[in-house]
Amino acid sequence: MTNDFPQALTIAGTDSGGGAGIAADFKTMQERDVFATMVVVAVTAQNTLGVQDAFPMPPKMIDEQFASLAEDLNIRACKTGMLADAPRVLAVVRNLKKYDFGPVIVDPVMIAKGGAKLLSDDAIATVRDHLLPHASLVTPNLPEAEELTGLKITTEDEMEKAGKALQNLGAKNVLVKGGHFTNANEANDFVLLENGHSFWLTANRINTKNTHGTGDTISSCITAELAKGHSMEKAIRTGKEYVEATIRNGINVGHGHGPLNHWAKIGSEQK
Repeated sequence: MTNDFPQALTIAGTDSGGGAGIAADFKTMQERDVFATMVVVAVTAQNTLGVQDAFPMPPKMIDEQFASLAEDLNIRACKTGMLADAPRVLAVVRNLKKYDFGPVIVDPVMIAKGGAKLLSDDAIATVRDHLLPHASLVTPNLPEAEELTGLKITTEDEMEKAGKALQNLGAKNVLVKGGHFTNANEANDFVLLENGHSFWLTANRINTKNTHGTGDTISSCITAELAKGHSMEKAIRTGKEYVEATIRNGINVGHGHGPLNHWAKIGSEQK
């Protein structure tokens, strides 16, 4: 039957270095046995050392990409990544209202691993006020959660408070990633589900600088699992396990914050 294979969409920016953005999303979705599609919101000149330049797509081109996908494909889940600025965020929101591409995973990308700003200041408020209410799941790291909620997050109790605040902003489910706690031996993430159930995901911290694209990878893995019909909780747990495997079974590429090993296997999938 035409269009019966699981299909997912990434709405984000490119990474010419191949480690983050749409490149990481495509590698992840492919590895998770899902057909990946894209709406390019911005193009970056980027490598493991940082972002050298960025060019946002005209809103009309964003509209046309959405329309092309809606006309032909059966997309079952989608995610957002780098959205550049307020006009681009509003273009994405407008199209998410127009087309049903399944659950919407919002990875509120703000700063690249090398420190480059990927979301303008005015766009942060636009994401908070206009995009989060459409989010089936939002996946911020600690600095992003602080920007969106206005809360200072230095403890796990404060992570839980931030999770509730994000849900109050409209996101149905929340994954607050704790990887920025540099003094911890574990990377603990807090999950708050739509039904009120909450839990922690724990993984041993791995001593490596090759973590470029971790946020893109976990969010795109979750998106792929949802496209296959798995529950939100199962998709989040698989995403955590997968990204941990991509870091643990690392590769060395470039001279800065290197990329993940996207062909890493998890659990029983290991050969």
